[in-house]
Amino acid sequence: MKKKKVTSTDIARAAGVSQSAVSMILNQKYNVSFSKETVEKVERAAKEMNYQPPKRKIKKENRREKLLVVFCSNLTNPYYVMLLQGIESRAKEAGYGLFICNTQRDLKMEERYLRMMPEISPLGIIYTCNPSRCYMDTIEKLSEKIPIVIVNNQNEQLNVDAVELDNSKLGRLMARHLLELGHRDVAYIAPPLTIRQKQRSKRVEGFLKEFDKQGLKDRVIIKAAGEEMDQNVPNIDSEYKIGYDLTKELLAEKRDVTAIVGLNDMIAFGILDALHDEKYKVPGDISVMGCDNTLFARIHKVSLTTIEHFVVFKGRDACDIIMKKITTQNAGYSEIEPVSTYHVEYEPRLIVRGTTSYPKKIN
Repeated sequence: MKKKKVTSTDIARAAGVSQSAVSMILNQKYNVSFSKETVEKVERAAKEMNYQPPKRKIKKENRREKLLVVFCSNLTNPYYVMLLQGIESRAKEAGYGLFICNTQRDLKMEERYLRMMPEISPLGIIYTCNPSRCYMDTIEKLSEKIPIVIVNNQNEQLNVDAVELDNSKLGRLMARHLLELGHRDVAYIAPPLTIRQKQRSKRVEGFLKEFDKQGLKDRVIIKAAGEEMDQNVPNIDSEYKIGYDLTKELLAEKRDVTAIVGLNDMIAFGILDALHDEKYKVPGDISVMGCDNTLFARIHKVSLTTIEHFVVFKGRDACDIIMKKITTQNAGYSEIEPVSTYHVEYEPRLIVRGTTSYPKKIN
């Protein structure tokens, strides 16, 4: 016959005290005082009766933190900081924490973080850019177990949820603005245009298409940084330096341009400073344009013409999609779990400020 387990009530009877007194003494509640004699009686009775305190029950839902993982390729560009701001604000509202994986566009670093996912066990993953192609199979298999959202280039074929960005459309908008102002000879400055960074090439391609429609494609100078820029760990000024150094190079070549475009705002800031150092007036001598509408673009002394594509909202939407998927998984409305793929896209808008104007001389 199984021996009956000794309870705190049994100890109370043996020691001649209340059950609550036993509980407080055995749990060492030092904010309540008992006489030395009472404490000794309770402890002696517990020892003699071989009392085993009950194990504390941990609520199942508390065993796992509400954690989301965010993969970032670069935290030196305000674009990614803005995305994180949107993700974090929404996650905080819903009681989720974030684990940030800064891959620095390093394949080994990205692989290392992906291998950590089973151990970290997040409730969802957000990629703030396209995953490297060699890991797409891994991402799609992982998405069968937990929700994954990618803030990606619209033209990529991905079988996961996405907050989409049509980079080609951004490039076309930039080109149209300059063409409408009368610019014909322009330069486009970009980071490395590699296969891995296809979204950059799409932006450039969109720009070139608009100039090609006007028979002016040959009058666009494309200057892109070398591939080693992506292989190095990015510094806080990496993209700014691309804009600055390639503009200096362009000016040294004595190329006749009336406008210079940066693939993003950080590159455009480098372009502006290089032109300033070489005594060019903006937009009087040369117009300058960026893309992303980051905070610094709005500063009065910069006043950069750029493209707004609602980066913070994209971050919030990516988080919302994860939450919807988690809710669906836990709802249990039917025996079969529904499969849904979300795609969200914002229409970009041209923001005209003080760095673009009509060219000095229209050819």
